[in-house]
Amino acid sequence: MADLTGARWRKSIRSSSNGGNCIEVADNLPGIVGVRDSKDPAGTALSFSPAAWRSFIVHVAARA
Repeated sequence: MADLTGARWRKSIRSSSNGGNCIEVADNLPGIVGVRDSKDPAGTALSFSPAAWRSFIVHVAARA
């Protein structure tokens, strides 16, 4: 499990303020991109390499 101490979490500007199904991303740590459920910030967070996260984003954007 990656150390996400010092992570600065952010939500998409497209997320609504009334909860919803949102994730938060922390990309300020060297070599790690953290992802967590915005409704459960104390819960489990996932971590990815920056390259894996970029690949995921490109794949999702291509399907949008």
